[in-house]
Amino acid sequence: MITVTNVSLQYGKRVLFDEVNVKFTPGNCYGLIGANGAGKSTFMKILSGDIEPTKGQVSILPGLRMSVLKQNHFEFDEFTVLDTVLMGNKRLYNIIKEKEAIYAKADFSEEDGNKAAELEAEFAEMNGWDAESDASSLLTNLGIPVESHGKQMKDMTGKDKVKILLTQALFGNPDILLLDEPTNDLDVETIAWLENFLADFQNTVIVISHDRHFLDAVCTHTCDIDYGKLKTYTGNYSFWYHMSQLALKQKADQNKKIEDKRAELQEFVRRFSANASKSSQATSRKKLLDKLVVDEIPPSTRRYPGIILKQEREAGDQILHIENLQASNSDGILFKDVNINVTKGDKIAFISKNHLAITALFDIINEEAKADKGEYKFGTTIHKAYLPNDNAKYFNSDLNLIDWLRQFSTDKDESFIRGFLGKMLFSGEEVLKKCNVLSGGEKVRCMTSRLMLFNPNFIVLDEPTNHLDLESIISYNDALKDYTGTILFTSHDHELVQTVANRIIELTPNGMIDKKMSYDEYLSNTAVKEQREKLYKQLA
Repeated sequence: MITVTNVSLQYGKRVLFDEVNVKFTPGNCYGLIGANGAGKSTFMKILSGDIEPTKGQVSILPGLRMSVLKQNHFEFDEFTVLDTVLMGNKRLYNIIKEKEAIYAKADFSEEDGNKAAELEAEFAEMNGWDAESDASSLLTNLGIPVESHGKQMKDMTGKDKVKILLTQALFGNPDILLLDEPTNDLDVETIAWLENFLADFQNTVIVISHDRHFLDAVCTHTCDIDYGKLKTYTGNYSFWYHMSQLALKQKADQNKKIEDKRAELQEFVRRFSANASKSSQATSRKKLLDKLVVDEIPPSTRRYPGIILKQEREAGDQILHIENLQASNSDGILFKDVNINVTKGDKIAFISKNHLAITALFDIINEEAKADKGEYKFGTTIHKAYLPNDNAKYFNSDLNLIDWLRQFSTDKDESFIRGFLGKMLFSGEEVLKKCNVLSGGEKVRCMTSRLMLFNPNFIVLDEPTNHLDLESIISYNDALKDYTGTILFTSHDHELVQTVANRIIELTPNGMIDKKMSYDEYLSNTAVKEQREKLYKQLA
């Protein structure tokens, strides 16, 4: 158990947390949610001891071991992959190293023998003889092959480091597990494995994630951080979200009834207060009016952007035809034999074990890169817009946001431009910000303003929800569901892909798979699994 008692954190005049009290108990998984800037990661660091609260305390039952997903991908560069995982259980790793040092001594003394015996007893008690095989098994389950376990961390790719550091956090059955964005850079198979692992995990888990499907799969409780407080609800994210929306509507309905009654009384008082025969009634009504209290619903710090995707004109029947397209990079073929006929109303989700393959295809059809071979052709009625994954080139200037968006608009009126920026939560003085100092999330919101400005009937989206908070992701999800044009997109957000896509295309260096079905159907379909295995086996 981990107990938070009267925890407050203040930076200058800004109060981030105010008298937070909560208990996290074994057997439960708690999802920490809150708007960007609410302090989710900061609260996690308070729990782990990396940040001291201004007042209050965090207490853990004696003897319990806490494990934290490390965010520094270079911290273990001089260690092997296997040693990095073993370090997840610090005491066990120290015992292993102490034993090695003693047994390596040329002049092994009686004192050394006694110390070694003590260490061996503790090592056995901690199930140390199985430690390396357990670590190796975890690594393999998370997609790190056995031949890489002896390599140094500095020789591993960024994505593999993410998996190894996650393995380190999971290793050794910790009593308390703190995970900040554990699904970042994980493929769908690895995320599914992690979901099953955490579902079976018997101890305490506290997790931050922008992946709604993941939160729904693993969380037993939802902890909402808002107004400097933390409130715990039983149930996963979707349950919390729907209940919070229902509660808000009920509160609004209740207040509307009170406002309607107030208006009725005010009208009566206005009409009859000067009328002698009605004056006593008017006085009583006025007293009743004074007693009516309209509860103000405090505006949440959460803000949902207004993403509205419209078509300037509807597309004809000819949308996009791709024939025998192939692309490669310095590492080899990204995809080949790509033949796709995009039809009206298609919302196609592209998936691949190598995301560069999807980016390459999207860049090619948007004339930002060239294919090795093959061709593609758009219908004459197509008016397309592209939201790329790498948007850096669009922000290489010191234009403020109004002038930045104005350059893409035929209507140069400032109030018109402010309207589109306002939909994406840029208001007041924020629109005078220089575009070259924006955060990753702000850049995506700017690019989305640009997207809406175009009113396209064909949209290409490469990871549109990267860097966005849950509120913006929900807004994007709803907008793409409502959009009546054609969409080609890729996203790591399972819920978005499942609820938007009506067709799935998977790209591999050895061919492609094209199925008109939902994402969940694609992942569970036996014939698709066999086809995927065959394609990837040919690559091995």
